[in-house]
Amino acid sequence: MARQFGTTWWGQAWVHALEERARLDPNRLARGRTYARQDRVARVEVEAGKVTALVRGNRALPYKVTLTTPTYGDAEWLEVARAIAQRSAYAAALLDGELDPGVAEAAEAAGVPLFPGPGNLKPRCSCPDWADPCKHAAAVAYLVADALDADPFVLFTLRGTTRDQLMALVRAQRAWDARQADGEVADDATAGTTTGTTAPPPGPGGSGRMVAAAFGGGAVVDPGMVAREAWARPLGPSPERRELPKEPGTPATWPADPPRDAPFTAAGLTDLAADAAHRAWAQLADGAPSQLALDEATDLARQAADRLGKLESLLELSRRSGVSSAQLTHQALAWRSAGADGIDAIEEALWRPPSAVIDQGLDAFDQAGINPDDVQVRSNRFTWGDIQLRVSSDLRWWRFEKRARSWDLVEPPSERPEDLISS
Repeated sequence: MARQFGTTWWGQAWVHALEERARLDPNRLARGRTYARQDRVARVEVEAGKVTALVRGNRALPYKVTLTTPTYGDAEWLEVARAIAQRSAYAAALLDGELDPGVAEAAEAAGVPLFPGPGNLKPRCSCPDWADPCKHAAAVAYLVADALDADPFVLFTLRGTTRDQLMALVRAQRAWDARQADGEVADDATAGTTTGTTAPPPGPGGSGRMVAAAFGGGAVVDPGMVAREAWARPLGPSPERRELPKEPGTPATWPADPPRDAPFTAAGLTDLAADAAHRAWAQLADGAPSQLALDEATDLARQAADRLGKLESLLELSRRSGVSSAQLTHQALAWRSAGADGIDAIEEALWRPPSAVIDQGLDAFDQAGINPDDVQVRSNRFTWGDIQLRVSSDLRWWRFEKRARSWDLVEPPSERPEDLISS
């Protein structure tokens, strides 16, 4: 039985939209389904207004496919948030990682259709076929259904918002509704005169006002401000008025040890405070992400990376975590090279790449003056002496070097293996 695309109702709705609403060439869609079923597509990435992927065709290097679709602005997402806020079941389903059919219906009724309609999906491919879509682009379009099955919020990402942004708008709308029901804020007829202690009610094109209401309504927000501008406002003085310290501050010494039965130590609390200060400083200094969503093992690698070259500190982290210092160093080097992606790269299991990818790796060694016959190929790993290239399942290449008994990741990834060999 041929593989079907879309196991959830929203995944099936995407396929239906491709085949019925989007008005794409049905003959090309059929060929795209075949390509998708042959596992020719890799590295599918979804962002606002765009899907990109690599598709293996009839040449050695894969084709690059891009699907673009219109996104919606703050006023449109505010209408969607209002529709979700009116039905608690909608919000509960989203929090559970599911998409209630009523959400899509309410969004479409508000003029914000989530699934593609005629002319909404514009494919581009690096192949020489000028068909619209070509079979490579059609294959990628079908595999978007897989991404939606895994996470319905991919649909919102594609249309221009994120899970956190949408749920923040929903919470803000519900908070506003509750306060208005309790008489804490003026209604729409008189809100225009409200200033200072209460924020104006949300309205079309002014979703930033709703965000202010969600956080107590104490902020004075420009009635014309949109959500992205509201979220971007600094919590303290504006950057123009604040001089950023050259380095994070040092936490104050605790005045007394915690109780003996406490599940933490004074030293541990000091480390936690210092780490929080460093994260906050990095965010202000160069826009670094907070890294608060990392899992425990990956966050341990992040901490170890900060301790490279500080033996006593690394050994203390090893003692507290129960992970050997050698393993911490191995993970810290991966983090320092490529962050969380680096940790995924060192932990990825062996897999068998397509023959075209294997040829690409061997050609890279050949171009560097290394006889391909001297390169040992084991699944996705290409080893020559103390250098090893690995290709991950998303077709990125990684350089490892053998140090002591460990293969350590030493550089960020590249789409071109020859770049890593020449380095």
